[in-house]
Amino acid sequence: VQLVESGGGMVQPGGSLRLSCAASGFTFSQDDMTWVRQAPGKGPEWVSVMFGLGGRPSYADAVKGRFTISRDNTKNTLYLQMNSLKPEDTALYYCARGPYQTERRGQGTQVTVSS
Repeated sequence: VQLVESGGGMVQPGGSLRLSCAASGFTFSQDDMTWVRQAPGKGPEWVSVMFGLGGRPSYADAVKGRFTISRDNTKNTLYLQMNSLKPEDTALYYCARGPYQTERRGQGTQVTVSS
C-alpha cells in the first residue's frame, strides 16, 4: 500500500487549496478512504471520509460546508477541495485507507493558513 499526498502550501485566511492523494498497491475503487489532519502538538483527527461503495461522504463538523472530498477511480486518486480556509485548519494533511482511519503511511502535505 502506497499513499502519496500533494497540493499543500501556505495560503491566506479565506483562501483555497486542493489536496491530492495518489494511491497504489490495493483496489482503490472499492475502499473507503479518509482524509486526516494533525496540527502541531495535537493528535490526528479525521476530516472527511469517502465510501468506496458510494453514498454520502462524511465530514467533521469543523470542516462541513467548506471542504469537499472526491475521488477519481480512473486515476486512483483521492482529492480534498478546501475552501474558506481558517488559521485553525493549519496542519499536516494525509490520507488513510479505511473509514475514519488515522494511520499515516505517506509523508503527508503541509497546509498553513496565515496572513
